[in-house]
Amino acid sequence: MKGFKSFADATTLSLEPGVTVVVGPNGSGKSNVVDAIGWVLGAQKPSIVRSAKMDDVIFAGTSNRPALGRAEVSLTIDNSAGLLPIDFTEVTLSRLLFRSGDSEYAINNVPCRLLDIQELLSDSGVGRQQHVIISQGNIDGVLNARPEDRRLIIEEAAGVLKYRRRKERAERRLTATEANLTRIQDLLREVRRQLRPLERQADAARRHGDLVSELSALKVFSAGRDLGRLRVQLEESARTQTDLRGQDQQLRAKLADLDARILSSEAQLSALGGRDVGDALLRYETLREKARGLLALLAERRRGVERELSSAIDAAVIASLESEQAQLRDESAQAELEAERILVSAGELEESEAALAQERALFEADWADGIPAPTGEAAGVRGELAALRSAIERTTNDQVRLVSRRDSLAEKVERLTVEGQRAHDERSAAESAVEAIEQSAAASVEESLAKEAELRTAEEAATSAETEHSAWAARVEALTLALDEARQRAGAEHLDGLTGVLGTLLDLVDVDAGWEEAFEAAVGEALTAVVVADIPSARSALDALVQGDHRGAVLALSSGASPSATLPPQGEPLRRHVRALRSGSAASSADGIERVLDTLLGSAVLVDGSWQAALELASQHPGAVVVTRVGDRFGAAGWRVGAARSGATGAALEEALQRESLSLTNRDQARQAVDQARSAMIAARTDQQESARNRDSNDSLRRTLSESVARLEADVIEASAELESLNAHLGELAERLRRENLRVEELAAQLPQLEAADLALSSQAQVMAAARQSLEEHSAKVGAVRTDLEVRSAGIEERRRYVTERLTQVDERLSRNIEQRDAAARRRVELVARADATDRLTQFTLGRVSVIEANLSTLRDERQRQSEEARSVTSGLEGLRSQRVLSERQLEELRARVQKAEIADAEA
Repeated sequence: MKGFKSFADATTLSLEPGVTVVVGPNGSGKSNVVDAIGWVLGAQKPSIVRSAKMDDVIFAGTSNRPALGRAEVSLTIDNSAGLLPIDFTEVTLSRLLFRSGDSEYAINNVPCRLLDIQELLSDSGVGRQQHVIISQGNIDGVLNARPEDRRLIIEEAAGVLKYRRRKERAERRLTATEANLTRIQDLLREVRRQLRPLERQADAARRHGDLVSELSALKVFSAGRDLGRLRVQLEESARTQTDLRGQDQQLRAKLADLDARILSSEAQLSALGGRDVGDALLRYETLREKARGLLALLAERRRGVERELSSAIDAAVIASLESEQAQLRDESAQAELEAERILVSAGELEESEAALAQERALFEADWADGIPAPTGEAAGVRGELAALRSAIERTTNDQVRLVSRRDSLAEKVERLTVEGQRAHDERSAAESAVEAIEQSAAASVEESLAKEAELRTAEEAATSAETEHSAWAARVEALTLALDEARQRAGAEHLDGLTGVLGTLLDLVDVDAGWEEAFEAAVGEALTAVVVADIPSARSALDALVQGDHRGAVLALSSGASPSATLPPQGEPLRRHVRALRSGSAASSADGIERVLDTLLGSAVLVDGSWQAALELASQHPGAVVVTRVGDRFGAAGWRVGAARSGATGAALEEALQRESLSLTNRDQARQAVDQARSAMIAARTDQQESARNRDSNDSLRRTLSESVARLEADVIEASAELESLNAHLGELAERLRRENLRVEELAAQLPQLEAADLALSSQAQVMAAARQSLEEHSAKVGAVRTDLEVRSAGIEERRRYVTERLTQVDERLSRNIEQRDAAARRRVELVARADATDRLTQFTLGRVSVIEANLSTLRDERQRQSEEARSVTSGLEGLRSQRVLSERQLEELRARVQKAEIADAEA
């Protein structure tokens, strides 16, 4: 198991003969082992392996491990007893499922179908229902199964189910074979009927053979001319390709030379980084500064000796000794101040030397190992890439040439197939035309009869639509008369033109279907009243009726809130099924009409049942109005059963008018359908006559369509064989091209890294040289400061010693004036000897300084030469790389030209 559920790594379980028990804690994957066995045996339902969908069996990954793309399980069965009908002692069943949904099966690593595995296992009593695997809860299901389910289990275990499936497949094949036999019998009858025109076809075939021979000769002549022209083109193309290949070889040689020069320049640049004269230069500069300090010390000593000599010469002058004593004491104080300043500078110098030591340590840590020389792997990769690209180019050219030939053959096969199929179809159509024409008359008759039936159906539909329109027209007329009668009773015609008159109550309300009679019973005499907008309008309407000596009633809209009414707990409130019209001229007065309805129907309820139930409810609630669907009314104003009501309202009339308009449209459409059916019947009769005419013109077409089918089929077979061979060769080229492209991609991915590594080594060498130069400059500055400080310190010490000695001498001379002359003489001799020693030491030091200066000049020239050489090598390396990029671009352009030329040859 590998990648199946929790088994991310390859896991092998060996089940020895006997009983094997797999134990482990919850979640360790015990059930997954059973699922794996059922899955590899051909389970197709995700529920069998306890999953929502089949790709859930693939390892989904964890927080520490990514998900896998496929699941694989292999089950090896010991077949030594021969229970499986296969000649192997071990049988390995494998199943592989990809996350894309593709699945593969194999028996002993040989790909197979799922059906093959199922039939193999069925012979051993292991079917795809997996009854040999009993999971938790399945035993109870088997024991309580229906007889039909038990029979499936027993048949599968006995191997009967396999033969039943085979029987079903055999029955389906027999049914299909029977249909094929019927078809063959039809074809035999048709062939027997077509034997008569074969003689005429044979004569036509002989004539066709003569024409084909002549056509072949013409094709050969035309092909010869085309061949001569193509040979000239091929010669020109060959010359062009020869020139291009020569240029290609030159560019390849140039690229190889550039690679070698680049590699040599990189090695030279790395070697320059290894030969560093910075340490020697630093040592000589330090020696030079020390020598300069020593010379300064010697010069100071020489000046001190000269001052002592001068003082000794003036020894006779006693008077000046006291002045000299004071001057020496001032110089001693100044020397002490200068010594303190030197101590401060010495502290600063120690900090600078500590920073220099730290910088030197960092430099040693960073560049102790130096810079490794370039390995030359980039040049090797470039060479291999060039060879691979050349091979890919040749393979691609071969592939293009073969693809062109394959496309030409495929086009030829397709063209020949289309021509053969067209000839075959035309021949079949011509041969079967007689029977089709004979059947055409019968079909035309049947079509004519069908069209006549359709005409009768359309006429019946038109009659029905006419009847429906007449019914709705009568409904509109009845509702109009009822509403006119209601208006007449209310005197509405005498109030036309008065301000505020809205119409009768029936004109202004909308009642749900089935509730009309209950509504008329509930409102009572209000139906015969004319609704007006307000009280002044009501007064005007009543005045008009009185003056005209007419009868009528007026119902004024109220602007206040409707009085609340207490409804009985039984019955359906009538007010819910009646509402004011909100369309037309009544829309502006809808709210007022709603309040009128609240007043008229606020206490009205409907009882579904007899009038006795309504009477009982009215007796219990005297303030309510109880009505029934048939118009019975019971209330405080009296009890009444039955009513002759029309159920007419303005909304009912509007609906009737809409239905009348719709029925009118349906009637017109039905009449149009009748006209169309009549035209179709006439067209069918015309087709019947045309079929009779076609019977006489079909014989001539059947004589000329069979002779080219055999020739076309032979050409198709020959071209198909060549096409199959080309496809096999193209497959091999595609595989080779794939491998070479993979290698090119791999090398192309490595080359930038290798070139970057070489460039990084070069850059590191430059960085190391710059760091070394900076360190040397810093060291030289610190050494100069140290030398200067040492020189100043030595000078100060010399001055302090001299001043102290001279002050002691002056004091002694002042105290011992008698012995001054003798001591002065001895002192003069001593000072002369010291001056001579100082001069000799100065000359020796100057000689060593000259040697140091000469060595320093040589080292500086060497470092300058190395820097210029490194810059020159770097500049040359960049130029070589630019030339290589340009040469590669030229090589690509040259390859494109060669490829175009080869494609042109292949197309020719």
